[in-house]
Amino acid sequence: MSSMQERGDNTIAISGVLLDLGGVIYVGSTVLEGALPAVERLRNVGLPLRFITNTTRRSKRQVIADLRTMGLHVSSDELLTPALLARAYLEKHMLSPFLVVHPNLEEDFAGLPRGCAEAVVVGDAGEHFTYDRLNRAYRKVIDGAELVALAKNRNFKDADGELSLDAGPFVAALEFAANRQAMLFGKPSADFFHTAVDDLHCRANEVVMIGDDAEADVEGAITSGLNGILVRTGKYRPGDDSKLGHWTSYVAENLEEATLWILAHRKR
Repeated sequence: MSSMQERGDNTIAISGVLLDLGGVIYVGSTVLEGALPAVERLRNVGLPLRFITNTTRRSKRQVIADLRTMGLHVSSDELLTPALLARAYLEKHMLSPFLVVHPNLEEDFAGLPRGCAEAVVVGDAGEHFTYDRLNRAYRKVIDGAELVALAKNRNFKDADGELSLDAGPFVAALEFAANRQAMLFGKPSADFFHTAVDDLHCRANEVVMIGDDAEADVEGAITSGLNGILVRTGKYRPGDDSKLGHWTSYVAENLEEATLWILAHRKR
């Protein structure tokens, strides 16, 4: 018997799919069992896909290269990251970034104007979160710099199989200290989801988001008008299901099982 838990309207018709990466397709550098065939099944039936991730320790170029090494070929147009949207925002408003990010991500912000009004950009800097860096960011924010968060995830499942701090706690620390709210560009930002939906040329209520984060991935998608599937892989912990406050949500053991549900609910 399938372990998928279903809530909501059985008349849902899916015409597009958004997939998280870490915790859904891989953990660390290990591909989750059945994940690649599941993606292939979705492609084979003609469903348009976008891979949307809050991963901010690697540039878009590096993410695509890593996926290729794992056996998943994703085009640049199919991958959406918070850094892409944040960069576009900085360019539009002529803002110079002060980066509190992992060095691997810096290339995604290369070539932006300097000497303009500043914006503090916070991603998952990992071991590069230092007191000095955060304190400099804090001082810039209280002096008027915009505060930009690439993500606010609490944690992620690290390569060693344990949970590690993500960018969210550090963003929250700056927000608290500066008494300012960060502008969010990653999940669960509705703008992030809607950008991906527009790119699919689908209606939001015909798109499903698959993720291992009940709050950022699934609840965020549903609040933005999409459907959501929570998979019990990656960072999932027993009881995460109860965090889903909406009824148009689904829980599956893994991406393979989520794919079966999508195929059964595909728009004809």
